[in-house]
Amino acid sequence: MVFSYTPKSDKLSVDHDLVVLVSVVNGLNPEDLLKTKINLRLILVSGKTKEFIFSPNDSAGDIAQAIFDNWPEDWADEAVEKAEILRLIYQGRFLHSNVTLGALGLVPARTTVMHLVPRETLPEPNSQDQRQKSKGASSSCCSAACTIL
Repeated sequence: MVFSYTPKSDKLSVDHDLVVLVSVVNGLNPEDLLKTKINLRLILVSGKTKEFIFSPNDSAGDIAQAIFDNWPEDWADEAVEKAEILRLIYQGRFLHSNVTLGALGLVPARTTVMHLVPRETLPEPNSQDQRQKSKGASSSCCSAACTIL
């Protein structure tokens, strides 16, 4: 598969043939260019998917803005009004806008799957984990302090 340059930004999106042209014009080998980038397969709630190429230094906020600015035509019926409500989900967790792909330990030149959803606010961090801990803490605390006669 060959990737192409998206003219509206410095991000790459899946297409054909133009990455070769862009690479040659810039004196780069297309294969070398792709070895340093992370391929993201984004899935919408509807199940539609599209692949994009980003740098390990790109943050979730950068990615949301790039996708918004280059919204795929075949996603037109699911377009959002602003980039700030686009959220990425990776391994079941919402990513905050400042988290970079490199910080997640994603491997360049491999495809990583994430969900892209519209959502105004993020849930509280670890809110479910905190509830589990407090449930566990109260029961273990009680059993340690109580004795049955």
